[in-house]
Amino acid sequence: MKIAKLSNTISLQRSVEQANVDHVRTVRQVIDHVRQNGDKALFDYTEKWDGAKLSNLQVTKEEIEEAFNNFDPQLVKDLEEAAANIRAFHSQQVHPNIDFLLEKSSYIKYKITPLDAVGLYVPGGTAAYPSSVLMNAIPAMVAGVKRIVIVSPPSKEGKLPASVLVAARIAGITEIYKVGGAQAIAALAYGTETIKSVDKITGPGNSYVALAKREVFGKVAIDMIAGPSEIAIIADDTAFADEVASDLLAQAEHDRFASSVLITTSEKLAKEVQLEVEKQLKQLPREEIARASIENFGLIYIAETLNQAVDAVNELAPEHLEIMTDQPEKISEQIKHAGAIFIGRFSSEPVGDYFAGTNHVLPTNSTARFSSGLCVDDFMKKTSVVYYSEEMWQEQYPKIARLARLEQLEGHARSVESRSWRKEEFN
Repeated sequence: MKIAKLSNTISLQRSVEQANVDHVRTVRQVIDHVRQNGDKALFDYTEKWDGAKLSNLQVTKEEIEEAFNNFDPQLVKDLEEAAANIRAFHSQQVHPNIDFLLEKSSYIKYKITPLDAVGLYVPGGTAAYPSSVLMNAIPAMVAGVKRIVIVSPPSKEGKLPASVLVAARIAGITEIYKVGGAQAIAALAYGTETIKSVDKITGPGNSYVALAKREVFGKVAIDMIAGPSEIAIIADDTAFADEVASDLLAQAEHDRFASSVLITTSEKLAKEVQLEVEKQLKQLPREEIARASIENFGLIYIAETLNQAVDAVNELAPEHLEIMTDQPEKISEQIKHAGAIFIGRFSSEPVGDYFAGTNHVLPTNSTARFSSGLCVDDFMKKTSVVYYSEEMWQEQYPKIARLARLEQLEGHARSVESRSWRKEEFN
């Protein structure tokens, strides 16, 4: 892990924009094939890429119950408690309709309603992610979404991980399909004989999934185009090198393109962390992935002051930010741009990933400058409602007509004036 002096600008850009033309072409072909051939395309791609020859796409209730009944009881309790924490936090995000009374018995409203149907993508392949089930499903349920669908790639045996099914049962999701990749996104967007289309797709995935979400955006809504995971850590000489190193590697083991950055005012800590990272890498089961991430996207910066470190982080706008300094809360107040902030040495990033209750679906690639993590609002839509009484219209229609003609929209002016002609007709 390289050490460098902190300059004015640093970047983590590793977005899906880097995907090559062949990947984009492949994703478009997959989407077209699913649109034209429905279930057959899903069966074909699942056999081709996942090695699973399926006779049925949907997970049965018996499969869900079997997974739940045979799962480690302690882990069931842990998942249930995590789910309760997530539900409690997200329940505070629910907004009531906004009613604003005007004069003359008129009013305007902001009507908030849940989406009808959402699809949740749960990654598979190298690992199982029950936490992704909880983080996506529970906010949707709190919002009041009636139909929530899970899609996830199966194993070669045609099964989904037991942990994913257990998490789905805890969250209350029963409509689950054994399909992943770009083909799953296409099925959710356009529908097939078995999978009915949804209104929005959320959840992380590989570059093909991210590209597919981008392609279907407009037909359906999506949460975000997420890039590989990333963490930035601000630390001073009060931090412990082994703890900092373990937090950097926690992100590095996600993906070869994950990024782990330390910004510290202590040259001594920088050198100690550099040694600790190498030491701990050799002990990680996912060493190959983590090492590729650390070597290509892992950096240690030495800042002259904590203020310089804060400025760099605000420019970087990382997905995750940990603050391990003498006064971490004071530093956190200066942070404007980060997907999630973890304050102090006992609040390592996995606390938020699994248990605290905050959401771990967060903006990457500096998009935290203008976007937020997944929340209840993502599963709701807002509709404005207007009611003008006759008395209110009588007072204001001349003003509205004048503004319409200011923009040379005569039809708009006549629309609001037409009520006056009808009124004169009856008088």
